[in-house]
Amino acid sequence: MSEPTTNSPEAAPDAVAPVAAAPEQRTEQRGDRGGRGGRGPGRGGGPRRRNDSDQNNENSEFSEKVLFINRSAKVVKGGRRFSFSALVVTGDRKGKIGIGLGKAAEVSEAIKKGGEASKQNMLAVSISGSTIPHDAYCAFDGAKVLLRPASPGTGLIAGKTVRAVLETVGIKDVLSKSLGSKNAANVAKATISALLSLRLREDVAKRRGVELRAPKAAAAA
Repeated sequence: MSEPTTNSPEAAPDAVAPVAAAPEQRTEQRGDRGGRGGRGPGRGGGPRRRNDSDQNNENSEFSEKVLFINRSAKVVKGGRRFSFSALVVTGDRKGKIGIGLGKAAEVSEAIKKGGEASKQNMLAVSISGSTIPHDAYCAFDGAKVLLRPASPGTGLIAGKTVRAVLETVGIKDVLSKSLGSKNAANVAKATISALLSLRLREDVAKRRGVELRAPKAAAAA
């Protein structure tokens, strides 16, 4: 008599078992590539990475913030060629601030160029403790910004663009109002112009050659 072949019902489960594990292996390999289409992590639900500028700021004396990133396209014979521009504001949180615009074919390179340009254009601002010495108003093109001093603990009452500029310069308490255009570049430049117009009481007296008088309360004591 002939022996039973592998096509019998008892031998079928053993023959099918190795094939059942194949879909799980394919799934693990697809997950290792990360993202849709296997283009690496960060796409298709992968973890997002922080910008290099944010990582450098943790160990740097300067505070760097990206205000706006714009993408432009140039139509060429082979299709469209994209480029990016980044508006970056940099300050030392002690009264100095600068703004710069960087352009490159990649976002990270544009941010890097904008940061370097802002550090080269840094200017000193007169601040009084955690606020500003007096009211300031300035207009740049269509943007208008009004700044007013506030008591300690008030915080920054400002929009995102004005807030970013004030944080980098080191101001913690101020009241502000942005009027007119909402263009980030114009609002930032109007805010910086308003900050540069600030003058301390001591500096004004020194320029005029006038000696400051002591407050009445201190004189009575």
